[in-house]
Amino acid sequence: MTRPQGSRQTSRTTATAAQAPQERPPVALVRRARRTNRRLAEVYPDARCELDFTTPLELLVATVLSAQCTDKRVNQVTPALFARFPDAQAYAQADPSELEEMIRPTGFFRPKARSLSGIGVALVERHGGQVPSTLDELVALPGVGRKTANVVLGDAFGIPGITVDTHVGRLVRRWGWTTSDDPVVVEREVAALVERPEWTLFSHRVIFHGRRVCFARRPACGACPITDLCPSAGIGESDPVAAAALVKTS
Repeated sequence: MTRPQGSRQTSRTTATAAQAPQERPPVALVRRARRTNRRLAEVYPDARCELDFTTPLELLVATVLSAQCTDKRVNQVTPALFARFPDAQAYAQADPSELEEMIRPTGFFRPKARSLSGIGVALVERHGGQVPSTLDELVALPGVGRKTANVVLGDAFGIPGITVDTHVGRLVRRWGWTTSDDPVVVEREVAALVERPEWTLFSHRVIFHGRRVCFARRPACGACPITDLCPSAGIGESDPVAAAALVKTS
């Protein structure tokens, strides 16, 4: 996950995207969106969160670290981090220099360390040391925006959420599902197209596709399994052989 986390938001603006008033999307667009999701489900049956974690706190920490960093790099850092800081109290009492040094490989380590320490303090003071399971409470934590909150809700608590990272935003704009660059607007508009129970897995499928096929600079259009559903098909490499050579397997 590579997009920086959003700033704290008031409870009024942190209502779920699906609750925001909006016009009903065209039926044809809804059908195309749901066909796209079903096709991606067939192509990526193992789509999942690629951050390693065993508890909601570990996922929250890993997602904060994933801002402008690859999941692979985060997964290299977190085993030692989780062992050293096993609970919210440990983060709340962490020595800033030690925490910064442990997460240095993820980049932007100073602000990330401040966020992790602040999260530890907030969890201890407000939530008995436990990660909350509501969007409003999650985005009230230091350094936690809607993207991070939806990852935690979906993958730690099984509460559907749409994760608008750089991949999801790029792809749904290419597919003509939205024209907005605002992650909150994108989340709301996608929520109106995809069935709520599918939100979390849909996000993972799109992220898989964005990382493996539909790249930012040169998408592998000639090897894409959803070209018949994509209005932007052909903007990248269209030759099937050349496109197949671009596809990443992981």
